[in-house]
Amino acid sequence: MIKSKFSIKDLENLSGIKSHTIRIWEKRYDLLEPDRTDTNIRSYDLSSLCKILNVSYLKNAGIKISTIASLTTDEIETQVRNLAIRNNKNDHAVQELKLAMINFDQFMFQRVYDSVLKEVGFSGVFYDLFIPFLEELGYLWQSKTINIAHEHFISHLIKQKVLVNLEKVQYQEVTHTDKIYVLFLPENEMHDLGLLFLNYELLSKGYKTVYLGASMVLEALPFFKNQGVTPTYITYITVKPTEKELPSFLRKFNRKVAENDDIELWILGHLAQKIKPKDLSKNQTVFRGISEVIEKIPELVEA
Repeated sequence: MIKSKFSIKDLENLSGIKSHTIRIWEKRYDLLEPDRTDTNIRSYDLSSLCKILNVSYLKNAGIKISTIASLTTDEIETQVRNLAIRNNKNDHAVQELKLAMINFDQFMFQRVYDSVLKEVGFSGVFYDLFIPFLEELGYLWQSKTINIAHEHFISHLIKQKVLVNLEKVQYQEVTHTDKIYVLFLPENEMHDLGLLFLNYELLSKGYKTVYLGASMVLEALPFFKNQGVTPTYITYITVKPTEKELPSFLRKFNRKVAENDDIELWILGHLAQKIKPKDLSKNQTVFRGISEVIEKIPELVEA
């Protein structure tokens, strides 16, 4: 069922504007008109959510709230469109993706995607639109502003776009034959969006990859060491192994796969940032994001 009623905390989580600020703006400027329960608890409809998202965008652009409040809803929407076009920024597109998710609106998703794709290409869409959105998605999930149906719906649409673009590059000629990148998710890890996009980036730049996907056991990985080219293994950790299990996972990789620290393991993802430096071997590197991986690779080619 489409979510049609929102609490003031939902508005805060989705817009970034604090609840007490929303209350002040309601009182001072009549910015929103919430429904109220018998116990005076505020409830907002979808039009209120749209409005507060647009207000947030204009406020972040430096426009005073008193000026924004003096505009009609249509004028606010016009200001947002004009500002987004003029500044060529994707903050507003991220807000629109939230609405597409809340409404389970795949046509709105496609419209936002096409608009940003036209401006910055697919890599730009992922870095400028999908990554910021997915970062906020995690917070919205944790705060229970959205439920698992919302998360699955929007993640599936994003994954479709990655797969469509991945197919365009996966059969092109390999121009860097001195390296092979083996991409895998650890056992019981299923969140593959980041790893899929990294595979796209590597292939589009002419590197050879072997994509193994979700829930890969370490015991199967040594096979790639015997193919004539030294592999670099890349993994993306979102939920598994847990923070407590990470040191054991790293030791097991070296014991089962690397042997004598001679094979590199590159690690990305939310949980990867929890790894303590003392738990890393010299062949294991944590990256903050996909762009950092891409920046490192030319150094290896030139070395």
